Amino acid sequence: MMKKNVLKWLGRVGATLLTTIVILVVGLYGVMAMLAWGPSKVAKKQFIMSLQETGELGFMANWFCSQEEIDKIKEENSVKDTTDITDSSLVVIGNSETSDEEDLYVVDIKAEAYSGKLMVIKDPSRLFVGTVPEFKLEKGWTVSEIAQRYDAVAGINGGEFVDSTPQTAMPIGLVMVDGNVLKGTAGEMYHVTGITFDNKLVMGNMTAAKAQELGIRDCVNVSSDIGPFLIINGEAQDVDGVGGGLNPRTAIGQRADGAILLLVVDGRQVTSLGASFSDLQDIMLQYGAVNASAMDGGTSTQMYYNGEVINKPYSPTGPRTLPTAFLIK
Repeated sequence: MMKKNVLKWLGRVGATLLTTIVILVVGLYGVMAMLAWGPSKVAKKQFIMSLQETGELGFMANWFCSQEEIDKIKEENSVKDTTDITDSSLVVIGNSETSDEEDLYVVDIKAEAYSGKLMVIKDPSRLFVGTVPEFKLEKGWTVSEIAQRYDAVAGINGGEFVDSTPQTAMPIGLVMVDGNVLKGTAGEMYHVTGITFDNKLVMGNMTAAKAQELGIRDCVNVSSDIGPFLIINGEAQDVDGVGGGLNPRTAIGQRADGAILLLVVDGRQVTSLGASFSDLQDIMLQYGAVNASAMDGGTSTQMYYNGEVINKPYSPTGPRTLPTAFLIK
């Protein structure tokens, strides 16, 4: 009798759980369908872009739109790439009106749809690129682990990499450290963000040979659709449509006085949906950036400071492993 009662109870619990799961799944699909097929064209574009920028969920966009329509939405809602290269003369290191500013500090960033952290580093010579010990198709390191390898005080995730979890230790494109090309070829074009031996942030589409000619000390590569240039020579780059989906984001910038700006925005969370590339532009301009570029984002977005990750990375399995990071010594 007792056994029958237990089985009956387990059956009811199982049925309740199954019903709850079905209701949640149907409800979630209903919300997504409303965004995709509802009256708001802006909401639809933002929703499709957000899905497309999410590697593991990108396929879901095809539930609601044809591939042709998805491609059109992507083309009409992005940051335009440029052939310009940053003008280093616009940055005069140490020419600051805020001489009493702290050497390094963190600002909490808060808006209606997102929250994040902005780190300001007065001395740009402290910025460098850190890497895993070897680039190969094996598991990479978290930003914390890379920072600890170099005894760095702080850091954010860096360039693009082969996305084949857990094999995340292979960067894509150009990587330079101390003026040496660790990955890349002399004649191939790359979408580069780096720091020169004069400690000035340089961004542009260039070859490894051009990067060395410009005196770039350390750099990484992020393709323009993943990590577009946001601000070049004091001018915000042209943005089409909604300027990307709402997702976790990482960016790096430099003020006219040389101070480095490291930005992370949390996303895919109840308290922080995420930011678009337009949002990153606005934040960087607000804090005085004359040059700024987005880095790899999504689950890669991490900010490390004084022994801990200070943002809230979106990753059920913990901070993402990767091959490169921008670090502060």
